[in-house]
Amino acid sequence: MASRYGGSKQTESFGPSGETIMEYSIFDAIKAGFDKVIFIIRAEFAESFKGAIEPKLRGKVKLEYVYQGLGKFRDGRALPEGRTKPYGTQHALLCCKDVLDAPFAVINADDFYGLDAFEKAYAFLTQSVEDGKYACLGYQLKNTLSDHGSVTRGEIQVDEGNYIVGIKERKEIFKRADKAFRVNDGDEIAMDLMTPVSMNFFCFTPSFVNWSEGEYYDFLDRHDTDLKAEFLIPEVVDRLIKTGKGVVSLVKTDASWFGVTFKEDAELVRSELDQLTSEDGYPRNLWFEGIN
Repeated sequence: MASRYGGSKQTESFGPSGETIMEYSIFDAIKAGFDKVIFIIRAEFAESFKGAIEPKLRGKVKLEYVYQGLGKFRDGRALPEGRTKPYGTQHALLCCKDVLDAPFAVINADDFYGLDAFEKAYAFLTQSVEDGKYACLGYQLKNTLSDHGSVTRGEIQVDEGNYIVGIKERKEIFKRADKAFRVNDGDEIAMDLMTPVSMNFFCFTPSFVNWSEGEYYDFLDRHDTDLKAEFLIPEVVDRLIKTGKGVVSLVKTDASWFGVTFKEDAELVRSELDQLTSEDGYPRNLWFEGIN
């Protein structure tokens, strides 16, 4: 719902022919080899969403829709009175449980990830992935900050084998004079600009989603009285690693990342997409001139 942005950034036009950021991710994914897209949306938006996206993508990639709802995966638990906020990204992924039948990548709809990231994800998913062996695409912190306010990023720690040993959600990260800081209990703590961070681009098999169902019930038992608590992919991945249920490789990408957290970010995103288009990275109209 994009409370800080003040609108529906997932469906806003940013490209030169009115494309959403999500359409660039789909374009890059198809180019990299992916052949199916599952959209996780809210049921009340389904009609308008399908009307906007299907004319562009029909015949270019297989489409499927999953609806995230507060009442899904309660296992008999009553919904807390006053809960309106969705339960987060891993709950959204859990809602896909019955339609996932192959290794897959998961992304945010409002982030631009770049072709290199999708190519590396596709390579991992076709060559290296297996149950209990997953991957996270990692970006440099300096390339993921906003000029217009603080952001939340998943700080990644890796061992000598390039396996992730932890993902820590860091809130209130901001930049000042080409340096990065995070706020912790009111104190400002400097961060290395080269720190690898998660932008919610992961590679999994369906077994990860199946395993996470039990974790979700534990989450509800511990946090359901907190009406703003969220079940987030990086935190569940961190739990997977720390309990020894699986390993997650860090796959570094040189792709440019940008996204919209604040309203002021929108013009930067439009400028970046215009530049990518003028440099022949993308056609001016993704679906008319691009993939057939």
